[in-house]
Amino acid sequence: MNDFWTTILDFAQTTTTRVGKQLMQDFGQVQADQKADGSLVTQADKWADQEIRDAIASSFLGYGILSEESDKSFPGTEWCWVIDPLDGTTNFTRGIPIWTISLGLLYRGTPIFGYVYAPTLNQAFHGFWAGLSGLATPTGAFLNNHPIHTSIDSPSNNHFFNLCSRSTAVIQNDFPCKIRMLGVASYNFLTVATGATLGGIEATPKVWDLAGAWVIVQAAGGVWSSLKSEPFPLSPGEDYSDRSFPTLVVSRPELVSVFQPFLKGIKI
Repeated sequence: MNDFWTTILDFAQTTTTRVGKQLMQDFGQVQADQKADGSLVTQADKWADQEIRDAIASSFLGYGILSEESDKSFPGTEWCWVIDPLDGTTNFTRGIPIWTISLGLLYRGTPIFGYVYAPTLNQAFHGFWAGLSGLATPTGAFLNNHPIHTSIDSPSNNHFFNLCSRSTAVIQNDFPCKIRMLGVASYNFLTVATGATLGGIEATPKVWDLAGAWVIVQAAGGVWSSLKSEPFPLSPGEDYSDRSFPTLVVSRPELVSVFQPFLKGIKI
């Protein structure tokens, strides 16, 4: 791995570890306010967002920043960090130990590096996905620096599939897997990357929910299927605060056709 990518990875690891340490002090101890879209936000979210933005500004001159809690319009810069300072705020405020800090690095509007840290679980995910960028990047997806890969198993009653709270319409008698609902979009998809689940769906994820996991899932061998419109590349000047990107993620291509028929009842 060349010096540039080493710097990127070290920055993501150092910054999320530092921010995560403080968030652990606030975990289950803070009050939440409701935002205009109905989601929750706490002072911890806002603090983490500012800390990460300040760290980016001091380390990556000229890079854009797109964040759930502040700069919601894509600046159109060649390089841009996408931040979700606390994915899973409801879990965080209720003391449920599944929440993450998510970073994605975009090149010309498309993620090529993702880093997602779950402090309570001591799990740090990262991955590289060059896609059609033309860049020479490292390859692979990793959990705590160990390579991960999606499952090659076929669906059964002993395998899992993740839902969000707005996708429960898929629960039907003949659904081929056991259902789990974790409450965190990034972690929903990352369990597919590790092979723990065969698939997952999010009905209303935003760009900052997706950017980091988008890279890691594909680098791990998973299939990212957009159910409405493709999230990437982002469009310069566009405000992404009210745009959702319904998404199905599965562990291998053959499973798209297995799960898609169950998605018809979901409102997207």
